[in-house]
Amino acid sequence: MKTKYLDKKKWRRLVRSKYDEIIITINGERFLAGMIHMHKVREPLSVPVVGEDTLVVANNFKWMQLLPEKRNYSITVMYDERWQEIQYYFDINYSHTLELGKARRQDLYLDVLVLPDGRYELVDEEDIKRAFKKGVINAKEKEFAYQTARELMDEIDKDFNQFKTLAAACLKELKKLM
Repeated sequence: MKTKYLDKKKWRRLVRSKYDEIIITINGERFLAGMIHMHKVREPLSVPVVGEDTLVVANNFKWMQLLPEKRNYSITVMYDERWQEIQYYFDINYSHTLELGKARRQDLYLDVLVLPDGRYELVDEEDIKRAFKKGVINAKEKEFAYQTARELMDEIDKDFNQFKTLAAACLKELKKLM
């Protein structure tokens, strides 16, 4: 597993950015919500998402990252300069630490990418297989990641709007800090 911090302070793609975070409770569940404002980036980044070339990093884009206390995934909602949703990026994680200034997660390499219309795909299977082969994760952790991803994709199939509603509530709280 690898530990990943939410603030992206060491991400070389960012030239000038601002990071805000808050711990909030929504419907009885605690979340650490962080917002990266990408004022200036070294270069834009486009990635394929469900077969579409998608611009996810550019000047004035924003990424809202949500760490739910009791779920084994985190959510990054990516917005363009006009606050239009670009994609929902779900990282499958072993655990989260909801600590202001040091928010982090134990990443299990497997991810689910979702477009705003609910179409999704499972990605980074090569990464989790490589981590397993190198002994970075064990068989139990690998199966845990796949099981969590399957359950998440079932949730997306049943009601993707629950994630949009959650993101909107968190964004509303974060905007109070801006």
